[in-house]
Amino acid sequence: MSLLTFLPFVVLIGAMFLMTRSAKKKQQQAAEMRDAMQPGTGVRTIGGMYATVKELHDDTVLLEVAPGVHAVYAKNAIGAVLDDEEYNRIVHGDDPAAAAPVVPDDASSLTEADHAEASDTADSDVSKIQLSKKPQGDEAAAVDADADVTKDNKADGDK
Repeated sequence: MSLLTFLPFVVLIGAMFLMTRSAKKKQQQAAEMRDAMQPGTGVRTIGGMYATVKELHDDTVLLEVAPGVHAVYAKNAIGAVLDDEEYNRIVHGDDPAAAAPVVPDDASSLTEADHAEASDTADSDVSKIQLSKKPQGDEAAAVDADADVTKDNKADGDK
């Protein structure tokens, strides 16, 4: 038999070896991640639930899924161990960027006089809009006149 006959088998066995090796590496990293858990750490289960670790045992972990609500999970059910910042951002909606006030760069360059002048010109450019339902003043007279003309036109059309 020639070497060419065995070549596909050698390639197939090599590919299988590489695939199993990478899978074992991923399993080992997951086990190291689960072993790194400490009480108080935020985690995400493989089902997508976020919780805080309360107690660790050999094969199980006690999680606080809500204040005062505890559940026992297998360690294999922990999908990810989260750092405190990420856990608080996801669970509590904390945004570290929103904590610090943001001052625009261009606002710091304005002086009091420039700011007053800018607000005066902005106020003069804006026209006031009436949001009330009833027209007032000259507008009310114009609306009443239009209504009278409309009534007269309807009356003429009925004759």
